Amino acid sequence: MSSAAGGKEVLLSIRGLTVEFRVPRGILRAVDNLDLDVYSDEVLGLVGESGCGKSVLAHTILRIVDPNGRIASGKIIFGGRDILSMSKEELRRFRWKEIAIVFQGAFNSFNPVMRIFEHMVDTTLAHDENAKKDEILKRSKELMRMVRLDPEAVLERYPHELSGGMKQRAVAAMAMLLDPKLLILDEPFSALDVLTQKFFLKTLVDIRRETKKSMIFITHDLAQVAEIADRVAVMYGGVIVEAASVEDIFYRPRHPYTRALLKAVPSIVGSVDELKPLPGPLPDPVNPPPGCEFHPRCPHRVEICSRVRPNLERVDDVSLVACHRWRELN
Repeated sequence: MSSAAGGKEVLLSIRGLTVEFRVPRGILRAVDNLDLDVYSDEVLGLVGESGCGKSVLAHTILRIVDPNGRIASGKIIFGGRDILSMSKEELRRFRWKEIAIVFQGAFNSFNPVMRIFEHMVDTTLAHDENAKKDEILKRSKELMRMVRLDPEAVLERYPHELSGGMKQRAVAAMAMLLDPKLLILDEPFSALDVLTQKFFLKTLVDIRRETKKSMIFITHDLAQVAEIADRVAVMYGGVIVEAASVEDIFYRPRHPYTRALLKAVPSIVGSVDELKPLPGPLPDPVNPPPGCEFHPRCPHRVEICSRVRPNLERVDDVSLVACHRWRELN
């Protein structure tokens, strides 16, 4: 993978990342020798079925892997530094300041006995002991307005006094408090109703337009990706199988898995009979199939697919694909 796409600078570079978890049945490999670049001034959509490793990858970037997990190998380079080699103190200062994350559910992101503004103060002082409270208040109000919340009403409330959508937007505001270079949104709409999802997505699109902030937007909803992302990485079985511009992913997909995902999405104009759910289950991460992990479900598989794992090949300046047959299938 090159150091730039379309002249953009690489902001985050992941190479050979493997993350494993010890489970009763053995070792579960959630991320398997994964390579991925995130560029400056872009929104990268990360998509794939539930269980493919998206959230594990997001947590690993900030080294917040669950206690039963371990980062077995790889490098995560950000600003010329390997996040995996940082000390605990370096990590404490790095998180939220350089890279911040909005988790799936805001319900567990706040301390229930602290007001929203107290969270803002604690977060700021943890990184800048000399910060003044009136400056924090001014910044907090700006961010609340940015996420379409009334700062006078929200900042003095406790988390339980806010609706789910308000809490999720408040978490997004807090994530931007220290102006991080990269914002990770890990399925931020999963606990919201459809109307609130639509409103929050529009808010994020507006924030992106106003701030030019780089983001990793993780979801299984391709419609959301189409609205906010510049580029899309498709994840399957712990690896990236395709990465390309939004337009290429939707109109010129190269990997059979990407094509299958698109065919499984309902259309507002097409017939329900035209839907084609993906056949078979996801690969067992404890005992994955040999070769290409998608081959048991792939209609285009040939003998080599069951023996040799395909490399992630560069197609052009932006696009990559991991498939033995992508040339002949396009």
